Amino acid sequence: MPKVSPVIVPYATYLRVYEPLAAFPEPERGHWDRYARRPDRPSYQDELRRSLADLLPTPPIPVPVHESSDAFVTEVDGVLCVCPWRTRLRGWQALGELPEELPKPVLDAALPEVVRHQAAQDYERWLARNPDARPWIRTAAWQVPLHWFVLVSDEERRFDKGSGEIPPMLRYRTPMVQARRRVARALRTLKDAIDEGPLIDGLVDVGRWLEEFHPRSLVELDYGGLVHTLPAGDLEDDHSAADVAAGIEALRHGDGAAAGAAYARLVERWRAVRDRRSAN
Repeated sequence: MPKVSPVIVPYATYLRVYEPLAAFPEPERGHWDRYARRPDRPSYQDELRRSLADLLPTPPIPVPVHESSDAFVTEVDGVLCVCPWRTRLRGWQALGELPEELPKPVLDAALPEVVRHQAAQDYERWLARNPDARPWIRTAAWQVPLHWFVLVSDEERRFDKGSGEIPPMLRYRTPMVQARRRVARALRTLKDAIDEGPLIDGLVDVGRWLEEFHPRSLVELDYGGLVHTLPAGDLEDDHSAADVAAGIEALRHGDGAAAGAAYARLVERWRAVRDRRSAN
């Protein structure tokens, strides 16, 4: 088991894909096979700690100089599955999204424009050599995007209260085939009921992303550091995937009132988190 760090992680949530070892070409497959045997594999918080450490120098390092050779590893029905960190690629992609998240004065103070410009040029050159690159991990700050909940079911929910230095944990894991099936079914319902909107756009985007992976992959939705923003009782009672599923099912049957009630429960549950984000 990876060592657990007492460091409180930033308020980010994660959508991860674990692919079977057979999905990777050599020599990468051999690397992950050897890596999985290591007893000292880093933990979820180790990945985050390394990323935060790069922001301390002056000027900060927005994107790692070299791509990570680490991954998260699990077994699915006896099959070894790997979720590469791909920290450098994800850093480039996150950097491109920052102007939409932060006012320019704040962004310039955190990451000077010349640093961002150089990183963007590096990404363009790298992408020209790697046009099919995609991350195995998606990240969201201060929220779980509603369309992520469509991929999972309440029966796949796993909650642990934690104790001592071990923080609480809330996550869902589902087979790739189930995640894809739920996306397709939800899209049919939503397009019939509401035609367009951010939920549909998000599902189309995540559905395309899922299609890029091996059909025997595992999909994981992890509340990550967001567990630190919610009281223990609220976290234990959080069944957002069930509410999303109930709302879509109500729309499928033309029951607008039930769909509205499900949405109201989601809004109420996540209001406190949004308020804390605004306060920060």
